[in-house]
Amino acid sequence: MSSAGQTTDGSRLDGVIDSHCHLQSLGAEERERALESARERGVVGFLVPAIRLDDADLLLELCDRNADIWCALGTHPHEASTWQPGDGKRLRTLLQHPKVVAVGECGLDFHYDLSPREVQQRVLREQWEIAVELDLPVVVHNRESNEAMLEMVRHPDFSSLRADFHSYSGGVEMFEELVERDVYFGFSGMVTFKRADNIREILPRVPADRLLVETDTPYLAPTPFRGKPNQPAWVVEITRRVGEELGWSAEETARRTTANARRLFGLK
Repeated sequence: MSSAGQTTDGSRLDGVIDSHCHLQSLGAEERERALESARERGVVGFLVPAIRLDDADLLLELCDRNADIWCALGTHPHEASTWQPGDGKRLRTLLQHPKVVAVGECGLDFHYDLSPREVQQRVLREQWEIAVELDLPVVVHNRESNEAMLEMVRHPDFSSLRADFHSYSGGVEMFEELVERDVYFGFSGMVTFKRADNIREILPRVPADRLLVETDTPYLAPTPFRGKPNQPAWVVEITRRVGEELGWSAEETARRTTANARRLFGLK
């Protein structure tokens, strides 16, 4: 096993897709080691969401060189203030690339408020409008912004929106409304955290055909790797824990979540 994966136990789980990993956050050599380690453990696909539109060149180059990597392009709420006039047109052009399978990561984050809330909402609305126009799903970030997010979701313009609410932590009430729409729910390393009962209580409620697994690399490393930079290889641990919570085998969990990722994002 390569050095990037030496902290794992080496066990394989064939056929998993990491539906949310920020590979652009890793240096070039570290990224190649992380990909090698993940593939050695059976991971068959990686979806890399942008944080800002300037990620596009790197992400498209990664996608072009690797058959098992796809990306989402958009602007994260932390970076919403970087959105400039003309970026909507730029994004529409970028989304024509065949390996760009979603708009995002986009959303609202009222915990850090790194961009003003009204700017976050305006930029999110514009990105969702583009996604609906082009019939692409969105990868959604939502933190301490449930009320504003649901107000956006309820808007008639977004009745046909398809979405991955990644690393879902919005609680039961929000879940009950979202599940009535074409929304998928991503589960990250948080599902393994000792105090994350609020995350685990959602799992049995999620329809089997709307469940995704993700690492959110380099964040939210699962137990027993907390405190280390996360890596796609550890989606195996997350998948196993999700299966344990649901009474499924790890293999069934991998099969279901991979089928869901392929369906939502149109992965070939």
